Amino acid sequence: MSIDKTSANVDKTSDEPQDAPVVNPEAAADAVTAVDPRLLVREQGLLGYWGEFKRKMKAGELGSLPVVVGLAIICVIFQVLNSNFLSAQNINDVTVTMVGTGMISVGIVFVLLLGEIDLSVGSVSGAASALMAVLAVNQGWPEWAAVLLAIGAGVAIGALHGFFFAVLGAPAFAVTLAGLLFWLGFMLKVLGEDGTINLDGDGLVAKLTTYYFSDIAAAYGLAVVVVAVFFLTSFLGNKRREAAGVPSRPLSDTVLRTVLLAVIAFAAAYMYNQYKGLPLATVIFLAFLVATDFVLRRTAYGRKIFALGGSVEASRRAGINVTAVRISVFAISGGFAAVGGLFLASKIASANQSAGTGDLLMNAIAAAVIGGTSLFGGRGRTWNALLGVLVIVSIQYGLQLQSIAEPVKYMITAAVLLTTVVIDSITRKTQKTAGRA
Repeated sequence: MSIDKTSANVDKTSDEPQDAPVVNPEAAADAVTAVDPRLLVREQGLLGYWGEFKRKMKAGELGSLPVVVGLAIICVIFQVLNSNFLSAQNINDVTVTMVGTGMISVGIVFVLLLGEIDLSVGSVSGAASALMAVLAVNQGWPEWAAVLLAIGAGVAIGALHGFFFAVLGAPAFAVTLAGLLFWLGFMLKVLGEDGTINLDGDGLVAKLTTYYFSDIAAAYGLAVVVVAVFFLTSFLGNKRREAAGVPSRPLSDTVLRTVLLAVIAFAAAYMYNQYKGLPLATVIFLAFLVATDFVLRRTAYGRKIFALGGSVEASRRAGINVTAVRISVFAISGGFAAVGGLFLASKIASANQSAGTGDLLMNAIAAAVIGGTSLFGGRGRTWNALLGVLVIVSIQYGLQLQSIAEPVKYMITAAVLLTTVVIDSITRKTQKTAGRA
């Protein structure tokens, strides 16, 4: 069978420029530009999102669904076993206790997005809290200055680890493992022979986990602000998309999302007001989550991090400064480790030799992974740290209410982590099969 290719041939000897005007402008005007069907989901409303949900499930894109379902199951089981699990006091204790580990986990999320690991965060958190305590208590520094220097030290330590990894080419695992040992020794040296430095109970650091906004208007007011800001940003964003001719969510979809957020926000506010009020620690943690999520999803820097997690070589060819991004990510991890260390010190009102040790490192990494951040890089959000640490701390408090021994807590947490990693591996294989990995 012969095919007439005459019409497809281009006369390369012709003097006519290749970008000559279109011969048939009417036909060109009527041409339809191809659009990715997934972009039209926004315009199709709830039906479109349901179809998109089914497509993602078939392709293995589970997102945070497993951890949300798991958290709901955990709450139901422990509430059945002990009616105090969902009490206002227990929920308050859980959401305050989780902040220290959660802050460290936020930094871990940044590192995992690169497909790397930071094993030093536990020791860095302990070193930062020890440095702050020595400066503020033993040396008489203003507490705010000691706090800033401790956080700055965490950032500098993380940047140093990043330098060895990104510039000298040492494996991140080995570099941060050495950091784990070095900064643990540094913490013990700084604390001295006594090993414990008690903090001022009325000081800045102590107030991080003990201060509550007791006025009921604080919790409800924050809920109103959160819901209003969410609606306005969504609504104005949709308007900008419509003006630009880009598919956008229908108003009904935005309203539904706002209502769901309002239910969660006001329910949380009601629960907090049943005990001591809105805890400062939780407010600070949520503020950090919002800020870091904005950085990752709405800035060029955040897109560079995701790009590196997808392919380092492709990112380098695209003009991304791979070395600078890597160093900055480890600096962020060190900074959040220091902040988390301050919250952990606030919880016990002291800096001691056990700071940053025990299961802290594993819990921080597990929280990021359980929450939905991939160990293979390129997929995750800082909100995953919140979901993951909620799961871990909820399990700990639930088992504590049942007077379960400490070894069993470790085994159950390990089982949850292993299940999450297995799910992550299976979904990656499913995505490869679907051609989306």
